[in-house]
Amino acid sequence: MPQSSESDRARAQLSALIGQAAGGDRQAFQDIYNLTSAKLFGVCLRILSDRQASEDALQDAYVKVWRNAGRFDAQRASPITWLATIARNTAIDRKRSGGNRVMVSDDAIKDMAADEQSALDRLEKQEGADILNKCLDSLEARQRNVIRTAFFEGHSYNELAQKLGTPLGTVKSWVRRGLKRLKDCMDDG
Repeated sequence: MPQSSESDRARAQLSALIGQAAGGDRQAFQDIYNLTSAKLFGVCLRILSDRQASEDALQDAYVKVWRNAGRFDAQRASPITWLATIARNTAIDRKRSGGNRVMVSDDAIKDMAADEQSALDRLEKQEGADILNKCLDSLEARQRNVIRTAFFEGHSYNELAQKLGTPLGTVKSWVRRGLKRLKDCMDDG
């Protein structure tokens, strides 16, 4: 079976699960966690570089997913991109606050533990990584560098502007144009 149809099937499955979770389906939410927790934990860990802080951020991210599942729009983003963005933003918020956040009760997310990646997650992760790397390599060097620094290292636009000695508006323009080119490339990929 071609990888693209398998990937499309995985996206459709995850989109459907998010829709079911939006309606309060706890089993669908558990399935979302089982399919995505390894990837989202990796997102948090890259930003926070601390296992415990990353686990806490991941828990906070899934609470946000549960609360905001009804806002997911498959026309605007793939489900894994939407989930990874929530995890990334949660980890960045935790990093900026120094990690001193109130813990969410264990009742918010019940019995969620998955130490191994599902085959579906591994497939989507590998395909997505290949396409992302190809598309990142097609960007101008400065766009590629600011996007990698902002999204993979968790730096804010202000931090990037200071680090590069470049006006904030210029950095935002580079990121905006780079993300548009990246999206177009990935949609074609």
